[in-house]
Amino acid sequence: MIIGVGIDVAEIDRFDDALRRTPGLADRLFVERELTLPSGERRGIASLAARFAAKEALAKALGAPGGLHWTDAEVLTESSGQPRLSVRGTVAARAEELGVRAWHVSLSHDAGVASAVVIAEG
Repeated sequence: MIIGVGIDVAEIDRFDDALRRTPGLADRLFVERELTLPSGERRGIASLAARFAAKEALAKALGAPGGLHWTDAEVLTESSGQPRLSVRGTVAARAEELGVRAWHVSLSHDAGVASAVVIAEG
């Protein structure tokens, strides 16, 4: 049963400007594993914007309650390249309250826009 669906878009240049303008913003939005590729290189801005969109979409799928912490949701990448969500803390508590047992996430970026769709399944 679908409990919630969320979608979000982020303008990549605008997101990049926000990260450059606000020291420490990336650390408030992402955990270290999200900021770097498996090779250790820093992840590109389009990929980070898509991950930010996924976190926004996740919040919408949960009904957009206040008090969720950005770093309590992590967008991981499987060896196949498929994105996967990992939740803990405030996000896990809200998901448990709603009966979420599985997450589905899709990320994309093209033409200066990053997007994400999240489905919460119970």
